[in-house]
Amino acid sequence: MMQHMVRRSGAMHVARIKSSHVDKAGRRRDYQSVYLRRSFRDGGTVKHQQLANLSALPEAAISAIEAVLSGATMVAAGDAVRIESSLPHGHVAAVHTMARTLGLPALLGPPCRARDLAYGLIVSRVLRPGSKLSTLTGWADTTLGADLGITGASSDEVYAAMDWLHQRQDHIEKQLAARHLDHEVNPSRIAMFDLSSSWVTGRCCELAARGYSRDGKKGCPQIEYGLLTDPAGRPVAIRVFAGNTADPTAFRAAVTTVKDRFGLTNMVMVGDRGMITSARITALKDLGGIGWLTALRAPPSRPWLPMTDRCRCRCSMTTTSPRSPTPTIPANG
Repeated sequence: MMQHMVRRSGAMHVARIKSSHVDKAGRRRDYQSVYLRRSFRDGGTVKHQQLANLSALPEAAISAIEAVLSGATMVAAGDAVRIESSLPHGHVAAVHTMARTLGLPALLGPPCRARDLAYGLIVSRVLRPGSKLSTLTGWADTTLGADLGITGASSDEVYAAMDWLHQRQDHIEKQLAARHLDHEVNPSRIAMFDLSSSWVTGRCCELAARGYSRDGKKGCPQIEYGLLTDPAGRPVAIRVFAGNTADPTAFRAAVTTVKDRFGLTNMVMVGDRGMITSARITALKDLGGIGWLTALRAPPSRPWLPMTDRCRCRCSMTTTSPRSPTPTIPANG
């Protein structure tokens, strides 16, 4: 009598039953049914008892049931994973994406350790402006250092990368000039230039000198730098000058850069009245191929303006009178 008893204590498992059907149009469709079953022996025959239909469950849930029935231990994600550390990444990824879209890495030069360090310095100026040493230590605080492989770089490596970048400055600026100042992409043929300054506290900068401070730090040595941009304000070239350099002198260097280094002609240089002086205008006429756009100084414009327009000129540097005899001052040199 015992041999006819049924053992229903067999192990459970997930059974996947596949089937197919061909409709009248000859199209074949495959189906899968998933069941939770228990296998047991009835006498000498192995039978299966269907406990549940799992076909409606998502695949992830079915796989989890299969794993548990196979002996795996399922735990909550919070219990299984312990966070040792985490690094900010979102802002790094955003700047990375934009820089690569603009072609910045290729613009800097061929792939090498120096390029990665220089690129890391540039990206860091957008993410968190600071000194070079501060930037160096901050690379380990975001994913930037790990992404570029520059975490742990020494200060000597960073300064060497800056020297490498300086040697490539002319090549980089020529590419930028072709991209933003060439006649095909800049039909107005306008280039804008202005001079700025930053005060310094060190004692070893050979360009540091006392001059007109745009920072309001009177009595402090400073350096000056002139920035050349396209009409939209996108930087094309930069030159650094001694802190006591006058605006017209810096402007002359910008004209030389545009004409000689970039080989551009029929350009119009835009600068303020303190930069493009009468002497510079005369030099531009003699040079040829370079026009200018600037504001009139008060003494030359006074004889041409009615009294009401003179009052307005005192309030605005760019105010001009529509009745001014413009043919006496050529706008294109």
